[in-house]
Amino acid sequence: MGEYNEVGEMSFHGKGRWKAAPEACRYGVSKLAVRGPKRSLTNEYVAFLGGTETYGKFVARPFAQGIEAATGVACVNLGQPNAGIDVMLGDTGLTRIASGAAAAVVQVPCAANLSNPFYKVHSRRNDRFLRAEPPLRALFPEVDFSEFSFTRHMLMHLKAVSPERFGQLRLELARAWETGMRMLIAGIRAPVILLWFSERAPDRDEDAVEARCEPVLVGREMVAGLQRHAVAFVEAGKVAQVGARVASPPSDAAGDEAGVPRDLPGQAAHDAVAEALIPVLAGVLDP
Repeated sequence: MGEYNEVGEMSFHGKGRWKAAPEACRYGVSKLAVRGPKRSLTNEYVAFLGGTETYGKFVARPFAQGIEAATGVACVNLGQPNAGIDVMLGDTGLTRIASGAAAAVVQVPCAANLSNPFYKVHSRRNDRFLRAEPPLRALFPEVDFSEFSFTRHMLMHLKAVSPERFGQLRLELARAWETGMRMLIAGIRAPVILLWFSERAPDRDEDAVEARCEPVLVGREMVAGLQRHAVAFVEAGKVAQVGARVASPPSDAAGDEAGVPRDLPGQAAHDAVAEALIPVLAGVLDP
C-alpha cells in the first residue's frame, strides 16, 4: 500500500522499492514542486533540469545530490517526473533559476512529449496526450484518437498502423524538438551541459518508441545539432543498464503510462552518472 506526497509521487512500504517519499520544495516564482532538499540560490550552485531520471524517481540519492556530496557545490534539482521541453520552457522560474547558476545540466528529453503541429500534450505532465490536431487526423483518418491518454501509447499504435506515415510524423516531431531545445538553451544564461541519460546509445533505436528507448525519437544527429550551443555533452548511456535499474510500481500508482511498464535507473546508475559529470563540471566551474 502506498501514499501520495505533494508532487504526486507514491511512497511504497511493502516491496522494498521506496522507503520514503522525497522531500518536495519550490524556488522563487516557479510554480513547480521539485525535489528537495531545498538549496540557497544566493551562493554558487549548479542547476539540473530534466525529467523523471533527473528527478530521481525511486532512488534515495539522485545524481545531482551525489555530485553535491562529492564536490561540496550546492546542486539544485529542478527535475520533474514526465517533464519534457514544454515544462522546461513553460515555467519561466526554472529558466531563471538555471540562468543564475554557475552551470546548468540539461537532461536530453524525448521528442514525443511535447506539443507540436500534430498534437497537444498536457502543460505539466508532458507524457499525457490531450488532442490530435487536424494535420494528424488527416494523416491517420482511420484512427480514433479519443482512445489515447498518453503520447507513447498513441505513437506505438500509429507506427503499427503505418510505418510510412509515422515517418512523416517523426520528422515533424524532430523539427519541433530541435526548435524547442534551441529556445531552451538560448534562454539559459549560464553554461549548459547536455546530459544523455539512457541505456541506449544516441545512434541506436532512434526511431523506436518503446519505454527502454528513452529519450524516444532522439538520435545522435539531433543532439549533434545542439552541441555547438552547449559547453559539453556527457553521454551516460552505458551506465544505465538493466542490472542497475529499479522496477517502477504499477502504472496506476506511479502515474506512468498504462500498459507500458518502465524500469527506471537505480542508485548504481545515478552514482555512475554523477561520476561522469563531476570532471566536466569541474572544468566549467574552475576553468
